[in-house]
Amino acid sequence: MRKNPDPTDARDALLRDIAERHLFLETLETRNADGLDFHDHAVWAIRSALEAAFEAGRCAATNS
Repeated sequence: MRKNPDPTDARDALLRDIAERHLFLETLETRNADGLDFHDHAVWAIRSALEAAFEAGRCAATNS
């Protein structure tokens, strides 16, 4: 018997992909270490990540 896919799994995978491609983050998981959990990013990288997330939301809205 197949389990129904959890829609948050697809969302989380997309967020991980955006974080990796635009912010060069290994994970979005909390690792309880300042050196691993806090990062400095250029404003253009943050903008790029936000634009990718916005576009993903726009595409999801038109496909539903």
